[in-house]
Amino acid sequence: MKSLALASLLASILIASTPLFAADAPSTGPGVRVFVHHEVADYEAWRKVYNTFGSMRRKMGVTAQAVYRSVEDPNVVVVTHDFASVEQAKAFASSEELKNAMQKAGVKETHIVITMKAAK
Repeated sequence: MKSLALASLLASILIASTPLFAADAPSTGPGVRVFVHHEVADYEAWRKVYNTFGSMRRKMGVTAQAVYRSVEDPNVVVVTHDFASVEQAKAFASSEELKNAMQKAGVKETHIVITMKAAK
């Protein structure tokens, strides 16, 4: 049942985000957008770590980001990160810096990660 709820959440986010994607794609090219669904121990604590990780995100190729918070559970967040290339997105996602920051931020679970690019 929880998987169905997560799929529904992601589907609604993707539908809501579709018109915005092409308009705010990175100026370096068509780029890719990564969608990540987290359950965190405490949103406020997570957000502080997320905010302080901003310079590292930019250094590792994030060109734009957004954070969405569940209206039903304040400790469920969906984060989007834009990159110029799939390679940058994969390097960021597998980095030790990100893993350490997620642990420090109290990420309990990462449910879904999807990498997409704008449709032409």
